[in-house]
Amino acid sequence: MQLKDFKSYRLPCIQNNINKIGVHPLDVMLTGVTGAGKSSTINRVFNQNGLAKVGKGVDPETMDLTHYSLNPYMRFWDTPGLGDGVQRDREHSKRLIDLLNRTYEEDGKHYGFIDMVVVVIEGLNRDMGTTYKLLNEIIVPNIQTNRVLVAINQCDVAMKGRGWIDNKPNSELLEFLHNQATSIQRRVLEATGCQIPVPVFYSAEYGYNLNVFYDFIIDHMPISRREMSG
Repeated sequence: MQLKDFKSYRLPCIQNNINKIGVHPLDVMLTGVTGAGKSSTINRVFNQNGLAKVGKGVDPETMDLTHYSLNPYMRFWDTPGLGDGVQRDREHSKRLIDLLNRTYEEDGKHYGFIDMVVVVIEGLNRDMGTTYKLLNEIIVPNIQTNRVLVAINQCDVAMKGRGWIDNKPNSELLEFLHNQATSIQRRVLEATGCQIPVPVFYSAEYGYNLNVFYDFIIDHMPISRREMSG
């Protein structure tokens, strides 16, 4: 099943979860290294080419924090990627940390504005060192690890293009992707101490497994608001 429009996808389930949590909408931050395909992912989920600006090659395009509301219950934040150089990474890191620590007050309590983080990894895993740095220095210290997911984009190039036939993986590539996902789960634990669910894989460029990516987020929605100190 390859959906083109997720605005109404599993809406009763999302509404039920949102009502239990008590947030409207759920704020999901997409982050990752430059070139991982965060903006492309947003464009595909929203079925709007050009909604989020996409960089060419490894050149970054997203320089600021931008949000997009899929429906009244789900809002995605596109963020600048790391790996653009020391100075830019320092600036981007500050923006990410500021967003993760942004709060709102309700009934005398303070809550975190961002409810979940999805770290997008590129299928070739070319810059896992920067991904570990992102998790270690920015994500894990500033949000509970049970609110962190990792997803593998660009699965079409995971074996340098081999095994990608008719816009989907053949059995060999599929086995490779499953092994890659469990390997990344283990490597993230070893490198950061963060126990994440087994990552899902998808291709924003070809629209492959986008429903699996979105299911991943829905199925791991938090069960309560993110309480913060005042």
